[in-house]
Amino acid sequence: MKIAMWLSIPPDALPLRQVAALAAAYAALALPVFLERAMPQTVVLASLLLAVTLIVLSVVDLNTYRLPDMLTLPLMLTGIVLAWLLGWDSGLWSIASAALGFGSAYAVARLYETVRGRSGLGMGDAKLFAAAGAWVGAGSLASVLLYACAAALLASLVAHVRKSNLSLATAIPFGPFLAAGIWLVWLYGPLT
Repeated sequence: MKIAMWLSIPPDALPLRQVAALAAAYAALALPVFLERAMPQTVVLASLLLAVTLIVLSVVDLNTYRLPDMLTLPLMLTGIVLAWLLGWDSGLWSIASAALGFGSAYAVARLYETVRGRSGLGMGDAKLFAAAGAWVGAGSLASVLLYACAAALLASLVAHVRKSNLSLATAIPFGPFLAAGIWLVWLYGPLT
């Protein structure tokens, strides 16, 4: 696929079935929101951009254990610019929210590495969490993380029940779970 070449990832890192399955899931989550509320066209377009980027990031991470900067950084910058241009938040607040997202994920990654002696959270995850801050704001980051962790734990439990060879050393791509958390908070707001 040309997208895969542009992202400098193997062409098989974007299997069409995975993209289609995630697109269907994202659309199913969004449909009730978009049917219930009249959305300005700018919000619909922003939502579409966010969804497509999160889906591609998820599929790439599932297949390569990487979240390319060519997607995470523009996603973060787009969130900052849209928040400022469309009056969702001030530009400075969006920048601060993105910095808080990155800084908190970076701190957790360094703490884990210090305690466990190995990496446990990649910098792509930290950049995606920064994008979360830019898109949904600092006050929603805890909800994004709660959704992501709950989904990751549920997926791990299902894998364990299906007799998967999970251990404490098993690498699990966290990007798809973060992406799902961002999408849920974008659509439904933070948990209260």
